[in-house]
Amino acid sequence: MNIFFEVHKDLPREGPGGNEYTRKAFSMVGDLPSEPYILDIGCGPGMQTIELAKISNGHITALDNHKPFLEVLNRNIEQEGLSDKIKTVHGSMFSLDFPESTFDLIWSEGAIYIMGFEKGLKEWRHVLKKGGYIAVTECSWIKKNPPEEIKKFWNENYPGMNNIEENIRIIKNAGYSHINNFTLPEKAWMDNYYNPIKKRISALREIHAGNAEFMKYLDIEEEEIRLYETYSAFYSYVFYIMKSE
Repeated sequence: MNIFFEVHKDLPREGPGGNEYTRKAFSMVGDLPSEPYILDIGCGPGMQTIELAKISNGHITALDNHKPFLEVLNRNIEQEGLSDKIKTVHGSMFSLDFPESTFDLIWSEGAIYIMGFEKGLKEWRHVLKKGGYIAVTECSWIKKNPPEEIKKFWNENYPGMNNIEENIRIIKNAGYSHINNFTLPEKAWMDNYYNPIKKRISALREIHAGNAEFMKYLDIEEEEIRLYETYSAFYSYVFYIMKSE
């Protein structure tokens, strides 16, 4: 099994966030139809997908390229009695195989970085209806002059990371109106993401003791968490809500 997926399988989320932040972002989306068509890109195990189905009265397509995540989501859809509101699709965010102008709202929590913020906004646009909305979370600098250690980490891992002002400029240049944005607090990183990973790492160190490759990967995961706990004042995920012009 891929080490990343063994560490991350069955986690509640695949990135910072939580239902309260999904609800807050959805409340900032404006004039949607009474039963909107929603595309959740890079849905992972789908905590936010389930929440969107509960609060939107929409028809949701949940897209991810990792089948085990979709299997988890499909089980949760059935348990929640939401099979009539959510369908899962195994596919790539790099080539959205949907007709033009299909969706009233595109949603993506913690995934657009895979394509890059600007590229994702431009390339996903063709499946969005005119006047439709996009709501995404994007890791962003939230304080100037970050220390060298954390600046080096992000330059190596996500060199395209911008501050909020730069991302708002990208939104406008991509042909959207910037509606609103808000920064996810530390609680959104720890409760549903890093704390569960910490528990998983402890268990996996016992299971895979002696596996040098596995231990090296777990060290990298722990280092990422340490950096966030040390430098959380300088960066976070930011929810950006925008409307197609």
